[in-house]
Amino acid sequence: METPTDDSLTAWLTSQPSWLINQTSRHAHRLVSEGLGSVGSRGYHYRLLMTLDEFGPVSQADLGRRSGIHLSDVVAAVNELVDRQLVERAPDPADRRRNVITITPAGRRERRRLTKRLAQIQDELLAPLAPDERDQLTRLLTRVLDHHTRQSRLGNDA
Repeated sequence: METPTDDSLTAWLTSQPSWLINQTSRHAHRLVSEGLGSVGSRGYHYRLLMTLDEFGPVSQADLGRRSGIHLSDVVAAVNELVDRQLVERAPDPADRRRNVITITPAGRRERRRLTKRLAQIQDELLAPLAPDERDQLTRLLTRVLDHHTRQSRLGNDA
């Protein structure tokens, strides 16, 4: 891409992929927050329920690692899910210092409900794109993210 001239700074900036991704991310975050909020939930709730449904009972620390949520946020979100009887927290019989979190049948139903709601949100976010364009965008974003995730891991291993 060309280096901008003083006359075209705004046009140059708004055509940059990083700017476009950031602006789209803001809209996506708002849509997800509002969409899940409208049904009494949050993104962390969904991520925790999905992780538990996929991997089964797990310690709070492992739940945080697997869902990509910081441990302090995991504790608060798990407390909310326990209060709603969507998960159970019990001492680990092998190590009483840690808690094991298990999804309940009500939690599985909620996960399915939230999955449907998120599908609607994805449709709203990607409304201007045809199905093949949505697939292409997803593939391209996945490739970019995978590249940077690998690079980040390699940098941490050095």
